[in-house]
Formats: sequence, C-alpha cells, structure tokens
Amino acid sequence: MDAKTREKIFEPFFTTKEQGRGTGLGLAIVYGVVKQNEGFVNVYSDIGMGTTFRIYLPLIDVVPEEIPSREQPEIVGGSETVLVAEDDDTVRGLMKTILEERGYVVITAKDGGEAVETFRKRMEDIDLLILDVIMPKKTGKEVFDEITGMKSGIKALFSSGYADDIIQRRGFSDMRIHFISKPVSPTELLAKVREALDT
Repeated sequence: MDAKTREKIFEPFFTTKEQGRGTGLGLAIVYGVVKQNEGFVNVYSDIGMGTTFRIYLPLIDVVPEEIPSREQPEIVGGSETVLVAEDDDTVRGLMKTILEERGYVVITAKDGGEAVETFRKRMEDIDLLILDVIMPKKTGKEVFDEITGMKSGIKALFSSGYADDIIQRRGFSDMRIHFISKPVSPTELLAKVREALDT
C-alpha cells in the first residue's frame, strides 16, 4: 500500500473496499486491543511487495492463577423458530447446525436487507431473531427497529466480534438487550438463546 493509505489504516471505518464489502473496523479493533495492553503496532508495506504487521506487547512476570473448573450448565434446546442474520457464511452455518441439533427450526439471512424481507414473509413463524450487529445493507439495530414495527415484542439476541465502544456507537448503549460476543461456544449460544426466549 502507499504511504497515504498506511497513515489511515488504523482509523475506524476507513476501508479501501467497495461499499458493502467491508466495515473498515478490523484493524481499528486490533490497534485498540494492542494499545489497551500497553503495546504498539508497526506496519511495513511497499506497493507490489506486500505488507507486514508487527505487534509488540510488554512481557509480564506474573504466574497465571489457576482457575478451578466450573460445572458445565445443562444444555437446553427447544422447538421454536429462530431467524439467524449473519453475513459470515461459516458463522451462520455453524449457528444453524448447533441450533438445529437441539431441536430449533432455523431460518437464515446473509445480510440485513435479506433479514427484513425474510421476516416479512415468515413473521408469524419466527420466535427469535439472532442479529449480527454490523452487516451489509442494514445493521442489526436497523433490522430490529424495522421488524419491531411489523411485530412488536419480538425477541432478539445480538451478536458481534467488535469492541464495546464500537457497539455503543451503533446505538446500543441505551438498550437492555441480550448479547453474545463472537466467537461463541455452542454451550454459550444455546444458553443465551434459551435465556432470550424465556425472558
């Protein structure tokens, strides 16, 4: 990449991809995490030669404390219908598999626009929305706001792999919501789905 691009790559929402193909948040998140841990990032790049990122973190002398293992909660499934809106094919497929194995009926959408249209056609069947916070076409919150206009009281579980401050900028800071951070374990996903449905 050229010097002008290098100067901006850690800025939130800066991207060289076409609209709808990237959020420009990945490197901003990396930079934020490294800085929070008192480290720094160097980037070396030349056009046609490639790019190298080097992350430097401080050494620590602390011996990690042994955490006793906790009993795993009982995994409870259900028979409700869940709409999963997630733009990552792998994550969407994994969620679908996990939920279906526990008895749920799963409908999927690959972006925010498709989520709204799918709900419009199947709204009487759908009991819960699982919405990625940041998706192409419509964000998770935009999808939720539009769907609640069609069916008030619909239950929702939001998911994201982004840092809390990014989530708050997306309009969630005032909302009491059910939320899971990605990556999520099958046990945690099933527990959160059951919690969202039962409250």
